[in-house]
Amino acid sequence: MSQDSLLGRISGDVDRDRDTIVDFMVKMLKIKAINPRSGGPGESKRADLIENYLKDEGFTVSRVDVPDAASPTGSRPNLIVKLDGQDKSKTLWYAVHMDTVTEGSRDLWKTDPFDPVVKDGKIFARGSIDDGQPLVAALFALRELKKIGAKLPFNVGVAFVSDEETGSDYGAKYLLSHNYFGKKDLFIVPDDGSPDGVNVELAEKSMLWVKVTVIGKQVHASLPRKGLNAHRIGMKLALELDEKLHEKYNARNKLFQEETLSTFEPTKVKANVDNVNTIPGVDLFYFDCRVLPEYSLEEVLTDFNVIAEKFKEEYGADTFVEPVSRDDAGPETLIESEVVKLAMRGIKFVTKKELRLVGIGGLTVANLFRKASYSAVVWSTINDIAHEPNEYCVIDNLINDTKVFATIPLMAD
Repeated sequence: MSQDSLLGRISGDVDRDRDTIVDFMVKMLKIKAINPRSGGPGESKRADLIENYLKDEGFTVSRVDVPDAASPTGSRPNLIVKLDGQDKSKTLWYAVHMDTVTEGSRDLWKTDPFDPVVKDGKIFARGSIDDGQPLVAALFALRELKKIGAKLPFNVGVAFVSDEETGSDYGAKYLLSHNYFGKKDLFIVPDDGSPDGVNVELAEKSMLWVKVTVIGKQVHASLPRKGLNAHRIGMKLALELDEKLHEKYNARNKLFQEETLSTFEPTKVKANVDNVNTIPGVDLFYFDCRVLPEYSLEEVLTDFNVIAEKFKEEYGADTFVEPVSRDDAGPETLIESEVVKLAMRGIKFVTKKELRLVGIGGLTVANLFRKASYSAVVWSTINDIAHEPNEYCVIDNLINDTKVFATIPLMAD
């Protein structure tokens, strides 16, 4: 069968499989796969469903169970499945994650978050968009390539990973550190995108969470001169950090079209005193920093400390700066890289849309692959409602993304 015939057949096949794809998605979303670090049961039962389905379809599945004492099963599953191509030294991977976040407040949900509802062309459930739609699309794209007997230029695989929502230690990081991927491999991570499917992500910002503590002296509020109001100093310090950091790190990057600058947002504040008539002796607050990849997080941390030290000298209050979470951005994927060319051709062929190369402020596992010197692209057709109540995926997007993922490997030169 010619390439043109294969490409034409994919669309018809996937359309005919629409009900099968939706039924599998609904069945999968009924299985709670909340990350154990968030108090959930983990991904094991969901991995069982995926593994058994793939085996029934004739695939050989490698399962990598990573020990984790926090998991009720004692481990976290990762599934690796691929089709062999002509060049067996290289694999195009779709990297998707099986874990989900909690549902949050049940009162905000119109339906049971773990009893999927199909309505108005959508599937409502926790994890339906993050990462249910991309996962199912990648699975059925691989199934379609196997069914049509496509002559692949290289291997094509799906890595179903755990633990994406809390750091990937038991998922992508583990697989990378244990050499489950080849040096020539390419990666597509369908864990971000846009409602119209035109955003193709090549870069991500660095992320830094910083805790700042101010130590003053607690006294009765009627005797302020006897004390040192840590809360007042903390508020001034937070505003100073906000202003100075935004002022210094003001570069613009053409890939980051929406949030074009680095951002430094004061977020969480820890309660200090319970009563109104006490001047607090401790003030504690946090910053969420999303920093363009051209800047060093070491320099950002240095500036946090310099500004905090200035306040210590000025007000006499001890100040402490502590990074509590850090993820440095990897290098942006080059526009001329093979995976970008493949992805752009495949997406354009199916969607007929003009695409836009972008960077994002969030972090996906694509950043892990980039830091490991791999080229990675992030793309899918999704509404930006991950982690929200009444999360849903649009079924038409699920079907079209399946077509795109099956088409991309066939667009090689």
